[in-house]
Amino acid sequence: MKKGIILKALSGFYYVEEVETKKIIQCRSRGLFRKQKITPLVGDRVRFLVEEDGNGYVMEIEDRQNELVRPPIANVDLALVVFSVKEPDFNVKLLDRFLAVIEMNRIEPIIVLTKFDLLSKEEHEVLDPIFDYYRQIGYQVIETSSRNQVGIEAITELIKDRIIVVCGQSGVGKSSLLNSIDETLDIQVNEISKALGRGKHTTRHVELHKLSGGLIADTPGFSSLDLDQLEATDLSECFIDFYELSDQCKFRGCVHEFEPNCAVKRAVENHEVLSSRYDNYLQFLTEIKSRKPKY
Repeated sequence: MKKGIILKALSGFYYVEEVETKKIIQCRSRGLFRKQKITPLVGDRVRFLVEEDGNGYVMEIEDRQNELVRPPIANVDLALVVFSVKEPDFNVKLLDRFLAVIEMNRIEPIIVLTKFDLLSKEEHEVLDPIFDYYRQIGYQVIETSSRNQVGIEAITELIKDRIIVVCGQSGVGKSSLLNSIDETLDIQVNEISKALGRGKHTTRHVELHKLSGGLIADTPGFSSLDLDQLEATDLSECFIDFYELSDQCKFRGCVHEFEPNCAVKRAVENHEVLSSRYDNYLQFLTEIKSRKPKY
């Protein structure tokens, strides 16, 4: 059997790039997967057989390191979390939400800040301490400007040999960023939508495209930012700075809300944790606690 990675799934066919030859083989999946209720996903590393007619069959799916529902993709190594610092203004609450969802899925996030050239000196003084905090707790934060190519080389180095999703609110410059990384990248979202006579946000198949030695999903990243998969005790693990402090809390399983002798609340009071980040955490916690139970 040959080894490969699924780059595209469409109408029951899986387009697998063979590891050795880099050829794309059109495959079907074996019936056993349906019986086991397993669906091959874009990003899956697979073993497949090639028939005499050149078509193939996916026979085995290797263990996944992670699996996303929306978009349906497996084995994502890296999420580029793209936020503009201006036009639209930087949104720290939405950033914390993205980071929580990405951490929940065991994917490494990289915070990419766009339109840095638009900031005034006064705006820098307000925002720079916030960005420095995220660096301090362990996140890589890359400041970019597509206009003068600042930060593009650092991102290019990070994405080699990795599967990437890009996420962030609309209008932050995701397309400009990707075109700056590789101007040959042709995702064709708008072209396909026009051909179908539908809007830009037509639901389509997921596909991985080659980008500077890596593979990037041609989706808007995480189309769902709900916290449905998280319980209250899980949320603090998705806030990496809180998780680091949790060993110092008096109670095991502390959710850093009303418990006494909580190391996170103490760190907030001592200005060692951003108060905005703690406020966002409490809002997410309330959201999780107030959702209706599933039966």
